[in-house]
Amino acid sequence: MSNSTRCAACKSLRRRCPPDCVLAPYFPSNNPQRFDSVHKIFGASNVTKMLEGLPVNLRGEAAECMSFEAMWRVKDPVYGCVGIISHLQQEIIQTQTEITKTYAEIGLCKAQQEHNNQSNQVAQLGNSLDNAVGEDFQLDFVQ
Repeated sequence: MSNSTRCAACKSLRRRCPPDCVLAPYFPSNNPQRFDSVHKIFGASNVTKMLEGLPVNLRGEAAECMSFEAMWRVKDPVYGCVGIISHLQQEIIQTQTEITKTYAEIGLCKAQQEHNNQSNQVAQLGNSLDNAVGEDFQLDFVQ
């Protein structure tokens, strides 16, 4: 690459960007913050070694992971991305608890509805029996 199109890594390190620069595909010049945070956390030499040690088809994902970890480590130096992962796990647990409570409430509502339906059927049966007994009584009384 020429000096005018150096990658963010080479610009940050103030060096000439060679045509076979291992960092260029993953740290383009239009996003210097991405490399700055990765460099601050991992160091340019370590990042280069890690990427060179991987097959080419996995380097993009590795660079993305390092970038994500570095971004969170800069934002939260103590926990890094583990902090957000823990937060999301807590949200999952809370949501699962809410779902369990909601299913329990649905079950309770269904049981109450079933009880009401049975009570109505018993009442209707009782009314039918009362009417039938009343008709029999009237028939017996009239004869």
